Amino acid sequence: MWKTILRRFLIMIPELIILSMLVFLLAKAMPGDPFLGSINPKSSPQQIHHLMQANGLYDPWYQQYWNWVVHLFHGDLGMSYEYKEPVVGLIQQRGLNTLWLALFTMIMTYMIALPLGVYAGKHEGKWQDNLVRVYTYVTMAIPFFVVLVLGIWIFGYLFNLFPTAGSISPTATGFGTVISRLTHIILPGLLGALFGTVNIVQYLRSEVIDAKHSAYVKTAKSKGIPMKDIYRHHIFRNSLLPIAAFSGYSITGLLAGSIFTEMVFSYPGMGLLFLNAVNYRDYTVITALVLLYGFLNLLGTLISDVVLAVIDPRIRVE
Repeated sequence: MWKTILRRFLIMIPELIILSMLVFLLAKAMPGDPFLGSINPKSSPQQIHHLMQANGLYDPWYQQYWNWVVHLFHGDLGMSYEYKEPVVGLIQQRGLNTLWLALFTMIMTYMIALPLGVYAGKHEGKWQDNLVRVYTYVTMAIPFFVVLVLGIWIFGYLFNLFPTAGSISPTATGFGTVISRLTHIILPGLLGALFGTVNIVQYLRSEVIDAKHSAYVKTAKSKGIPMKDIYRHHIFRNSLLPIAAFSGYSITGLLAGSIFTEMVFSYPGMGLLFLNAVNYRDYTVITALVLLYGFLNLLGTLISDVVLAVIDPRIRVE
């Protein structure tokens, strides 16, 4: 198991190198430059030319790539052209905000989806099952940004229960910062969780129904094992396998940030940072974030394999 994990990490190295080259070249191929109009709309061509030259943007692409890789290994991802801050500091700050939101969203997603999926599968064909299926169909039919806007209008403006922008109150101090951060992530986290439960509920419902009619459940019933124990030790455990296969991607996907959620709520996270970087041609931020997203994607594959092996001891990556 540990040998496989180490081998997967070693395989990730050439994949990340190829990804970094592609990302760097595609970022450089974007039209425009990071200085035109971002400093002063009336900047002269001579000023723009001087800034481009000072930042090495006239050097050959391979020279720029090599300089970027050298600085990368020294923990320096460069300066953001738009924010005038080190990219490492920007990612740390925004990444922490996204981490809090991602953890809350993920916990709430599984807390809602797992009981609903098992409940629907347990009551197959009954009104309880139909009620859960109506919930999944309605959630799937409504676009995510509509859910976000409705949530802001109802819970943010109509009832004034939660803040609708930012990640923390500027006046919060001490323990109040924790409370403020929590109140800022409850609404976007719950809305994201409600939208993210659809696939998990449907997968789990189908797996529970299949498991109910399997041979090992019939054998357990014939031995007189109570149904609650059969659900706990047999049906639920085996039904989690397909969900566990995608768990790694779900975790790393949330860490990458949700552009829709962060844009609607003006939440300063990774998704909004990436969107702004594209808009302002902030090459250093774009290359760093896409490389990070690529690493998270590869890491998600590894996490999924490990989770599968933990849930089902029969599955071992040799």
